[in-house]
Order: sequence, then structure tokens, then C-alpha cells
Amino acid sequence: MGSAADFGGWIAERSAAELTEPFTFVIGTDGVLRLAPRRSEHVACAGGDMVLSAGEISFVCHAGRWAVGEVSNQSTGYCPDVTSWATVARALDDIELGRPSGFTHEVVFRRCPDCQELNIVREDDFVCVFCGSVLPAAWNVDPGV
Repeated sequence: MGSAADFGGWIAERSAAELTEPFTFVIGTDGVLRLAPRRSEHVACAGGDMVLSAGEISFVCHAGRWAVGEVSNQSTGYCPDVTSWATVARALDDIELGRPSGFTHEVVFRRCPDCQELNIVREDDFVCVFCGSVLPAAWNVDPGV
């Protein structure tokens, strides 16, 4: 989605049923928003490339104008940090979509330094669910994302 016109054409092709569910999204390293059906893998949506952010996004239409209803960084393919919001905001602003001020649902990902398992941190409990080790406060999943 490089422009508001691109988004307008894309959204016009979506069925009412499709619009009831969120879509998979990625922000490529070029800063461009890419969208796919919800059950699509983020890595496939990105063509296997690295991304600046990834997650799920839904849209709402108010008075004939489209906006983002909800948006998260929920992607176990890329596990983006919550700080990737700035790149999402820029991509949405580039296509002139109304948006929230941040992720409406933030997912905190950490890799355990001891067992190397991927964890989703819930309720600020930075303890590995696999081995009980303390998880780092700073994002450490993949520095290339």
C-alpha cells in the first residue's frame, strides 16, 4: 500500500465477511504496509524478507472514511518489539488512514537466554515458562527485525 488510492482499491475488493476479521500485516524495510488475509503467515506476507514490524490489523469505516480499528504486533514469525509502533504509524500516515496512538494490543516477546525458547511475557512476569530463568527486560528476539 503505497498510497491512499492503493488502500482504497484494495479495501473495495474485500467482502463484508473478510472485513469482520483482522488482516495480517507487515511493514517492509521500505516502510510500506503489506496486507494479507488473517490466516496468512507474516513471513509469507513479507515474501520472506526482513520487516520493520508485523502483526494483525482491522479497519472500520466512519462517514465513508476508513481508519484502523485495532492493531497489534502479534506475529510469532517476526516477534516485533512494541517499539516498532513508530514504523507502523508512519506507514499508516503515508496512506492517510486514521489510526490509534499506539498498538491497541501489545505483545511482549523475549527469548530465554538459557534455553533459547521464545516467550510471550504476560502481566510483566519476565520468567521463562519453559525453564524458569529470568527473561531480559530489553527485547532480544532477533536484531534483524
